[in-house]
Amino acid sequence: MSAAKLTSLATSTLSLLLERQRLQASHPTLHLQTISTNLHKIRDGVIALRTTSDDETAESLRAHYERLRGMFGEEAAEKAGLHTIPPPMPPSPPPLAERVPSPETTYEPYTDDPSQDSDENGILMQQRQIMDAQDAHLDHLSSSIGRQHHISLQIGDELEVHTGLLDALDTELDGTGARMSSARRKLERVAQGARRNGSTVTIALLILILLILIVVFKT
Repeated sequence: MSAAKLTSLATSTLSLLLERQRLQASHPTLHLQTISTNLHKIRDGVIALRTTSDDETAESLRAHYERLRGMFGEEAAEKAGLHTIPPPMPPSPPPLAERVPSPETTYEPYTDDPSQDSDENGILMQQRQIMDAQDAHLDHLSSSIGRQHHISLQIGDELEVHTGLLDALDTELDGTGARMSSARRKLERVAQGARRNGSTVTIALLILILLILIVVFKT
């Protein structure tokens, strides 16, 4: 795995570790397997990178792995088989004749803890990465909330339109029902009248036919 892919994997693992630390009280096994797998890949990649890349790049990734391993927890790391990566062996000192300083050689002032500055820089870098990851998560969350709000407004508008259509349909159905009831009552009255006056209508038709026949025969 290349140094760029290892760096990207370490960044995503850092985000998972931050989320796990934030929710560890309620979800103690959150992302546990994924983090363990990623750390194994990073460790193997750093060891392989030492043989194909410069020592500075491999050492930077090794230090990053050790910080992620520390965030994961010593007990969890040991249980998952995530051992530390030993630092590279220092080069053997040159012969005495080659160690004579030249006039241009400059010396750093002596400190009791020479690793203090590098540790502080590492902590600052880790804090900066944590803040960047949190900012990215907040931006993503803000975008998601904005999209959900926009979708909710659209759904509300569609519901109002459908409510108006249903109200209009309900009004039309009420009017149609009233007209059908009126027509049904009229048909019932006509049917009742026909049943009552059926014989009268028949007699009147017979009389009309007789009158027509009389007129025809007289002519």
